[in-house]
Amino acid sequence: MPKERNRAPFDGFGADMKEARKALGLSQKTLAEMVNIDPRYLANIENSGALPSLPVFFEIITICKLPPEQYFYPELDEMKDSRKVKRMITKIRLCPEKYLSVVEGTINELLKLDKTVDE
Repeated sequence: MPKERNRAPFDGFGADMKEARKALGLSQKTLAEMVNIDPRYLANIENSGALPSLPVFFEIITICKLPPEQYFYPELDEMKDSRKVKRMITKIRLCPEKYLSVVEGTINELLKLDKTVDE
């Protein structure tokens, strides 16, 4: 009997991929074509937690700009960020460079606001 593999680091991969795909404005069909897989296979990865083959995984994380280390080396994540923080980091990576100053300014103002509320 084969050993049961630890899937924990990949549990959120489908949801992460789906969110990144949508943020990039790609349909399932378009991403499936880019990766050269059947759209049903892509839907199974996104919705059913199916694990893709390594070549498919590599293509998906490259196109969707997902950080591979969070899946292969989750113990390196010193802050143990929540899923929400990880989603925000992914969205920042997807954000065009020209808008990053707006994102940074918004975060700075929110931090100031939070600081004044705490005082």
